[in-house]
Amino acid sequence: MASVAHGWTSPFAGLSGNWAGPGTITLDNGGKEAIRCRANYSVDGSGVNLKLDLRCSSDSFKFELQSSVSHNNGEVPGFWNELTHRVGGTVAGKAVGEQIEVRVEGPIAAMLDISTRADRQTVAIQSPGSKMSEVAISLSRSNKQAALK
Repeated sequence: MASVAHGWTSPFAGLSGNWAGPGTITLDNGGKEAIRCRANYSVDGSGVNLKLDLRCSSDSFKFELQSSVSHNNGEVPGFWNELTHRVGGTVAGKAVGEQIEVRVEGPIAAMLDISTRADRQTVAIQSPGSKMSEVAISLSRSNKQAALK
């Protein structure tokens, strides 16, 4: 039993900290714009609970996503809020290894896929029918020394 518990790793374990990077947003009119994003992940000591703050902006579009989720046997339930447009709802999906795949529901429905490898992360959001139909972001963990300055 001890070896099983020792070998368990939360899919949230490697996410803590500040991340930043570029991306592309596809708007409902088909136009594409470059975006810059910053993310902050807060993981509790148990590795079970995760809070995400993701802020992105382009020349004509901005969104601020906050999410609070937990991990239990591969399932990822929780809640989300988008502050710029004042909408929110529920999160449900799964997390295995370095991959988190969830569906957000509310006034806007979207699929969110986060894949992390060491200090690199890709975030893909698909929300057909909304003003922001697709988002693709490439994040890197911020340098701790740079963050202290």
